[in-house]
Amino acid sequence: MNSVAIALGSNLGDRAAHLAFAVHHLQFLLTAVRVSSWHETAPIGVSPQPDFLNGAVIGQTALGARDLLTRLRAIEDVSGRCRPHDGAPRTLDLDLILFGGVVLDEPGLQVPHPRFRERRFVLEPLSEIAGDWVDPVTGLAVSDLLARLRSRQQ
Repeated sequence: MNSVAIALGSNLGDRAAHLAFAVHHLQFLLTAVRVSSWHETAPIGVSPQPDFLNGAVIGQTALGARDLLTRLRAIEDVSGRCRPHDGAPRTLDLDLILFGGVVLDEPGLQVPHPRFRERRFVLEPLSEIAGDWVDPVTGLAVSDLLARLRSRQQ
């Protein structure tokens, strides 16, 4: 079994319902599921659009990283996610953040997620439920990554 961390986000429609939909479907892929609280966040680095509701889920899976990512994309598709362009508003966004201590860099799959260390909207909810999990690239705990990011943003 592999320990996994997944970031969730939505900024279209009933955002809380979209995140609940994702959690429901993730329970078919993961065991020992833990869910963070939801965090309201302003969009960063995209054209003006509605605020996001973000959260994180951790759990255990027997799936490989590529298979899990494929299933995350399928959940997004069923939720009505459209991808007209990068950074477009979305009903649901599911990002594979951590996959145990694995480091992968393949076409269409990077684990750990390449930008999660700079995303407060990922680190804050993830820190609630997995603050002691270690980023295999930096060797730092999630809570330390969040503290480091907060100190840079002050």
